[in-house]
Order: sequence, then C-alpha cells, then structure tokens
Amino acid sequence: MKRFYKLENLDCAHCAEGMERAINKLDCVKSATVSFMLARLVIEAEDELFEKALDEAQKAISGVNRKTKIVR
Repeated sequence: MKRFYKLENLDCAHCAEGMERAINKLDCVKSATVSFMLARLVIEAEDELFEKALDEAQKAISGVNRKTKIVR
C-alpha cells in the first residue's frame, strides 16, 4: 500500500534527501520518496506493517531534523 503524508517544518532540500535515504533503509518500508518542494512523504509498505513503518520513518526523519514531523 502506498500513502501520501504532509511534512511539517521541512526547511531544507539536503535534509529531505537525507530523510529519504534513511527511510528507504528501513526493513518495513518497500519504498519512500521525500519531496522538498511539496513538503510531502510518499511511503509504500505492507498493510500490516504500515503503522510500524510510519513510526520508524518518523524516527528516521527526526534523526535528520528534529523539527520535521509527519502529519497523519
């Protein structure tokens, strides 16, 4: 399943790139794209792992920029 989320306080294209790389390394994520221009996260994961994927994606995002949050 693929879902789209708004990202709050995404203020740097370099940070978006780092977030995308970190999220794509997660075992529970099939693929992820972070768009700086749209302040959007597109994440694909198995239905039963989606909540875990979102939680781990938020941790990965916070590791790059503590202010950036996934809007659910």
